[in-house]
Amino acid sequence: MSGTGDLDTSALRAWLDRLELPGKGADLEVALLSGGSQNEIFEVRRGELHCALRRPPQAAPASRDEGILREWRIIQALDGSDVPHSQAVAVCTDPAILGRPFYLMGLIDGWSPMSSPVLPAPFDADPVARAGLAEELIDGIVQMGRMDWRGRGLSGLGRPEGFHERQVERWSGFLERIQGRTLPGYEVATRWLAAHRPLDYVPGLMHGDYQFANVMFQHGPPARMAAIVDWEMGTIGDPKLDLAWALQGWPEDTAEQGSAFTYIDIRAMPGRSELLNRYASSSGRQVEDFDYYLVLARWKLAIVLEQGYRRAAGDPKLESFGPIVLDLMSRAADLAESSDFGR
Repeated sequence: MSGTGDLDTSALRAWLDRLELPGKGADLEVALLSGGSQNEIFEVRRGELHCALRRPPQAAPASRDEGILREWRIIQALDGSDVPHSQAVAVCTDPAILGRPFYLMGLIDGWSPMSSPVLPAPFDADPVARAGLAEELIDGIVQMGRMDWRGRGLSGLGRPEGFHERQVERWSGFLERIQGRTLPGYEVATRWLAAHRPLDYVPGLMHGDYQFANVMFQHGPPARMAAIVDWEMGTIGDPKLDLAWALQGWPEDTAEQGSAFTYIDIRAMPGRSELLNRYASSSGRQVEDFDYYLVLARWKLAIVLEQGYRRAAGDPKLESFGPIVLDLMSRAADLAESSDFGR
């Protein structure tokens, strides 16, 4: 194994020696699985220990340390729950060891929709198998909403009281600090959100960036989710916002696939209304106020991506966010103006 970058394997070995983990004293093998501006992930092997190490890049802002420790807190709380997750192995909060806080998690035996533009067999050709991927995506939100977050030690992870009352002020303030361009439709969507609230609100664990890009599936049919990953935006909030985040660009007719799903083939998957009904039936929550969540999801996602666009500095991926932001904000405003919700 190779490609350890700036990870100090000697320091990691010494830290592992102090823990009661399998493989103590055996040779240590480390390989970089993914890196860049996002969190770095390394594969770690030491005797019977085989896991993944996750840490912020050395050049990342200090706030990323809080994100990595938030992820650890969540996956540790998920152990033994019905929410698909990776195993929590160990955490190091001392940045002196590897330059940043980090944690070890179990390797996930599965595949990611981000791995290839073509789905693996049989999901590439079997419509029934492919439909199951969308159903599993929705069921993951139901499972998060059902988890006893208080009993699993996640009180204090977020501020569920007043969650919806804070959204407009928080994210409009965030956009003002970016000092970016004018976003057509922003004022319309913002006024609408300030004047509306959901019909009900049941606090629960939410991922914060829930979509196909942040889940992994087990190999082979039928579709079974292996794990929900990348929890750095996780909080105690409203799981129905995760539902809107996942479905904000989802069409009623998946035979006419839109540009919102360039990384996964959703043809033959259920349409938006069918997936909404599945969520309502499984969760026991109504979805008559879903327009509110869709406007909020599109508006918030536009603001989040605008930050990336503003700091693109020649990065093609971040520069590609530019037109996506404009489309999201426009669709948020269009839905706000046309929706019957709250009238």
